[in-house]
Amino acid sequence: MLRPLPCPVPVARRGGGRAACSTMKMHFSIPVSEQLLEKFGGRYVLYSVYLEGFLFCKVRYSQLHHWNDQLRRIFGSTVPAFPPKFYLAMTKSMADERRSQLEQYLQSVTVDPSITNSDVFISFFRKLQQDTFKIQTQRASLDVYLADGRNVRLDIQTSDTAERVLEVVSYKMGLSRELIGYFSLFFIQDHSNGVLSVVKKVAEFELPYVSLQSMKESDCKIGIRKWYMDPSLDKMLMDCRASVNLLYMQALQEIEKNWVKPTDGQMQKLESLQKAANKMKVLELVQEVQHYGYIQLDPCTCDYPEVGSSAAVHVGNNEISCCIKLPSNQTKEVSFKINRVRCWQVTFLGAITQPKDQGHEQTLELRFEYNDSDSWRWIVFYTKQQIEMPESLKSKKSSVQQSQIAHSGFIPRKRILVRPNKEDGVFEKIREEDL
Repeated sequence: MLRPLPCPVPVARRGGGRAACSTMKMHFSIPVSEQLLEKFGGRYVLYSVYLEGFLFCKVRYSQLHHWNDQLRRIFGSTVPAFPPKFYLAMTKSMADERRSQLEQYLQSVTVDPSITNSDVFISFFRKLQQDTFKIQTQRASLDVYLADGRNVRLDIQTSDTAERVLEVVSYKMGLSRELIGYFSLFFIQDHSNGVLSVVKKVAEFELPYVSLQSMKESDCKIGIRKWYMDPSLDKMLMDCRASVNLLYMQALQEIEKNWVKPTDGQMQKLESLQKAANKMKVLELVQEVQHYGYIQLDPCTCDYPEVGSSAAVHVGNNEISCCIKLPSNQTKEVSFKINRVRCWQVTFLGAITQPKDQGHEQTLELRFEYNDSDSWRWIVFYTKQQIEMPESLKSKKSSVQQSQIAHSGFIPRKRILVRPNKEDGVFEKIREEDL
């Protein structure tokens, strides 16, 4: 069933100030589970929780049940209903139903930013992520890469969240605190053929050091990039040298990687301005270049205008821009305007095939109902990447089957500190049982 998404509400940032904001739904899924033996007999089920297609943590029902109790003591009835206990032996169909219900619960609970920004949420997943990958809290070095290939080496704790790491790298680069929210950390792949893939945005509560260790098979690194898809927001960053440098490096990278499509005349002017080291003029001119500020997906497949077509997709500025190659090898340029989308949904189809649950081998199906020549039809894309959608699409109706996608617009961060009571400890009181 299609349902409306929550509307953005104004949020004040830490340190003062007020800016545009949005809600964010995280793409949590529980595609697999395993039955294990207790130390002293009996069995329990361990669920593998994936975030944006990568193994994030493993958790038992009892752990989630205690955590839900803790959330309810703090947030009350705003917490979604938790899957009930089974007091009889579970059949396979019952086990599948519980896995699906737990997945839906995680998807629903992460809709509310007051929950996802709370200490009780962050500390729970910090502990789970560290325990899953057996990484204790200790000092470590972490490299954060800039768009020009250089890196900033940070001294961190392995238990530091992405929000904390972003604050540290921003301070080290001289980025104004008021502007941190315009940037984010991403997992990035540099392929041997020169292609750049932005694999996924790092969730604020995620532990970058731990996630990076768990993604070794994918040969990822962490980069800092702007994460809004409205190029006009660039003007908010022009009074800070560090933010101008970040925008300038990312613009040059997008030109080099052919993410943007300058005309011959624009390219000549951009090269001239680059030689003159005129960063402000480069950023002013690049605003006029096609696809500037868009997210480019890796090549994917679609059913428009024919089943079996392949597509190069750019998402941003209230459109999904595609260069579609038909099975006949003909090409077609298509722009799907967001104001002509009536509703949309994302389905997690993927099979996890990497060894030991490492890496990511997923397929996401994005389908949306589109007004094409005054008639409504469904357009379907299949991709292996997290899909960042324009802010305006969040006002449409959406449905997510089996898993949810991150609907990421722009939200400067505010950490909501909710201190749980001492008796609310989750892990210390977990009994070794799963009903």
